[in-house]
Amino acid sequence: MTTERATPFYCPYCGDEDLRPEEETPNAWLCTACRRVFSVKFAGLSLPEVTSQ
Repeated sequence: MTTERATPFYCPYCGDEDLRPEEETPNAWLCTACRRVFSVKFAGLSLPEVTSQ
């Protein structure tokens, strides 16, 4: 398990770019424009299945 934050570039609600880490909630970000707190999770990559012939 990784403890690094996934870094968003903009708020998914209002689109503003002024985001701050939210210290009270682990792995969460505060948007200073709309005051929403949200988290981002990287789930992984979806790679095409390779079949052998």
